[in-house]
This record gives sequence, C-alpha cells and structure tokens, in this order.
Amino acid sequence: MSNLPSEPEFEQAYKELAYTLENSTIFQKHPEYRTALNVASIPERVIQFRVVWEDDHGNLQVNRGYRVQFNSALGPYKGGLRLHPSVNLSILKFLGFEQIFKNALTGLSMGGGKGGADFDPKGKSDAEIRRFCCAFMAELSKHIGADTDVPAGDIGVGGREIGYMFGAYRKAANRFEGVLTGKGLAWGGSLIRPEATGYGLVYYVGHMLEYSGAGSYAGKRVALSGSGNVAQYAALKLIELGATVVSLSDSKGALVATGDYGITVEDVNAIMAIKEARQPLTTFQHDGHVKWIEGVRPWLHIGKVDIALPCATQNEVSKEEAEGLLAAGCKFVAEGSNMGCTFEAIEVFENHRREKKGEAVWYAPGKAANCGGVAVSGLEMAQNSQRLNWTQSEVDERLKDIMKNAFFNGLNTAKTYVEAAEGELPSLVAGSNIAGFVKVAQAMHDQGDWWIKN
Repeated sequence: MSNLPSEPEFEQAYKELAYTLENSTIFQKHPEYRTALNVASIPERVIQFRVVWEDDHGNLQVNRGYRVQFNSALGPYKGGLRLHPSVNLSILKFLGFEQIFKNALTGLSMGGGKGGADFDPKGKSDAEIRRFCCAFMAELSKHIGADTDVPAGDIGVGGREIGYMFGAYRKAANRFEGVLTGKGLAWGGSLIRPEATGYGLVYYVGHMLEYSGAGSYAGKRVALSGSGNVAQYAALKLIELGATVVSLSDSKGALVATGDYGITVEDVNAIMAIKEARQPLTTFQHDGHVKWIEGVRPWLHIGKVDIALPCATQNEVSKEEAEGLLAAGCKFVAEGSNMGCTFEAIEVFENHRREKKGEAVWYAPGKAANCGGVAVSGLEMAQNSQRLNWTQSEVDERLKDIMKNAFFNGLNTAKTYVEAAEGELPSLVAGSNIAGFVKVAQAMHDQGDWWIKN
C-alpha cells in the first residue's frame, strides 16, 4: 500500500489484529477469512469536512472535521467524537477499526465508527465551545441518524458538548431522536453512562481475578493512569470493592500514593471537580499522602503493584514500562483506554504469559476490557427506541452481564483457536480479537460484503 500515506496508529491496530489471527488456527480452519480481513480493513465511508466558527474576539477560525463510518454489518455505525489537536485520519481510523470488534463483543446491534476534529477545547470559553459544536454538527448532521450512525463522546466531548451538538442536530433535522448517546438524563440519557467504562473495566478484571484463582479486589494494589471519566469511576469502584488505588495521572504528570491507604474517595471527588473545571492535576491540594511527579506516567513510580489499568490514551505503556510492571509484581493488566499498550508492550506481557504459565501476568485488550462504555451507549439507544428509562440497578446488572459475556467469549474463543501449553492462561487479546472478528466477518459474508469464488 505504498501509494497511501503513512497511518501509524491505524497500521498498529491492524497489525495487532492480523498478528493474533495469523498466530491462531483461525485461518487454517477458515482460510476464506483472509478475504474478510482485507475487506473489513477498509472503511465503508470516510467523511472529511471543514468547520468554520467564530471566536470570542470575532476572528474566523477553521478546523478539520471527520467521521469514519467503518462497518455497519452488525448495526448502525457507533463510536465517539474526539475533540483534540492531535486528531487526524490515522487516529480516527484506528479508533473506528477497534470500535468494530469492541462493539461486536458487547453482543448488541452496533457497527463501528469514530469521528471528531482537530479542535482544542482547552482554554476555550463556553460560548466558543457552543459555536464550534453547532458549526461541527451543521455538516455532521447530514451523515448521521438514529438508524444510520449514532456518535457519542470521547476525549474533549462530555455532557456539555453532547448537549450543544444534540440541540444543533434537533434544529437542523427537525427531529427529536436518539442520534447521540451520553445525553442528559432529562432528554434521553441513561443512568450509569458516565460511570460505564470505568465500572465495566473493574467488572471485567474481576472475572480475570476469579478465573485465575487470585480472589477478590480486597487488599490488591491497583495503578491507574488518566484522571478523566474512565479513571475516576474505575477508582471509585475499586475503592468500594476493597482495593488500594495507588496512582492517577494526566498529560502533565502522575499523582502517586505514598501512604498505605492510597488515593481516597475524597481525593477522587476533588479531582472530578478539578477536571470538570478543565484544570490540571497540579492544582490538586493534598496533605502529603500522595506525591506529584512532573512529566511522567505512573508505571515506573508506583512500587509494588498487583493490577495496572491504563485509562488515559493510546500507547501509554511502552515496552520498558511493561517490563517495569513485571518487575513490580504486576499480575493483571487491562486497558481502560483504547490501544493503551504499544505492540511491543503487549509482546512483553504475552511472552511472560506463555513462559510463566499460571504465575504470569495476564493482559486484556481495550476492545474487551473497556467495552462497557459503548455497551451502555447501546443500552441508551435501546431505551430511546422504547421511549423508556431503566433504573440504575437495571442498567448496572445489564452492564455486569455484558462484561461477563465479553470475558468468557474471549476466553473460550482463545481455547478454541489458540494453541496453549498445559497450565497456560488463555490469551485474552487473541481470543477477543478472534471472537469480535469472526462475528463481524460472518455478518459481512451473510450480507454480501465479501464472498468466496465458486
């Protein structure tokens, strides 16, 4: 594909999937799936557009907007909108590609997509955010709909931005429909949606602990990166279940616990307020039971740790950091972020799993471990279709079931297609990749998206 520009993030996501498929028996048993992979790796549609808006000084500003509608074989395109200066087509294609198989693992009727713009919301006034969101939706509204493409939030897009975009869509389309998820509870949102990715991650890892015989969260030391929704609610759930949270972080550095009791519920609540005000973790006031380390990620600064949950952004655990986590005694790594570990880091974890058998670290990929967020988005879509609101306990129980099914689907698929030595833990990255891929590939075949020569 030398005629195409380099897309490193997308190429990494494709390589990870292709690598696990090649190193399993799936292509031996179903060689026709090579054709399916070739077709599925190209988006059904890519939309790129300009977004022209006015800042508070009356100056014209312009950004690039995108929507990658990757695959709709299982349902309407579904995936978040990211507002960040780093946004480009490679990042959105990687996220959309991952989203296809993540959504498949939820068991819900959702295809995969991703979108956003290279707009930086940091330092912008509320009026500037509103004007940008309305300008962005003026074009995006032509390409989405409740049965076509249902975006959600992502980095830089929270409840405020979803509200502005939903209002702009409603006015442009003259329809009130479930075209976005992550909405306010008074106008079509779902309970548990803000908490869903973090809670779901904790529920998923709970099954890893139980299956491997490691017991419960009680007494476990857990390192988290990030300090947004995913990390916040994962931390709160972990503390509720008896774990000790030893770190959080943001783009400026890491907050690491120095005492035995770790980061507290009060700390997390204070950090929530800081992030709601769009301020860095450096503004967090504490009594000395934590320390701030400038310009680092937490992984090499946390001491002994049992579980590591990267919850910030892509490629936030390098090969060296993976080796550091092993040296710190880490036994479980699960991604709350999308593609949180580099390919080299995943190789470190997977080689350790093969070599050390039941005593090894066990790694779970984001497409399985963090699918709780999009799962509750799917449940929000279902509630919108029924014109009903479910209770918090109803949504939480459904989320727990979805995470349990995602875990055992990946686990059992790995046992079927990945050769393993006696006593070796099944590869969750391979099993999850294969399970999601097979479901999508079969649906695409049934609908004529690819075929076998007679």
